[in-house]
Amino acid sequence: MDVLYFAWVRERIGLPKERVETNAATVSDLVAELSAREERYAAAFADISALRVALDQELSDFDAPLTGVREVAFFPPMTGG
Repeated sequence: MDVLYFAWVRERIGLPKERVETNAATVSDLVAELSAREERYAAAFADISALRVALDQELSDFDAPLTGVREVAFFPPMTGG
């Protein structure tokens, strides 16, 4: 699946997007796999309460299943004004 990173998540990881092969069942499982890769991923996902996730461009939760998902995007909460 494609994993996209936006704003400070992208800055910490150093990539805007990457292709990931995973056996993760949920978004939380994917975050755990990514965090275990390297310190830069661990830093980006250190506080998931400061993150939002979208699955195939629809807002979702971290306990959402990844079955059939083609794209996961991580980004900070958006504020309007």
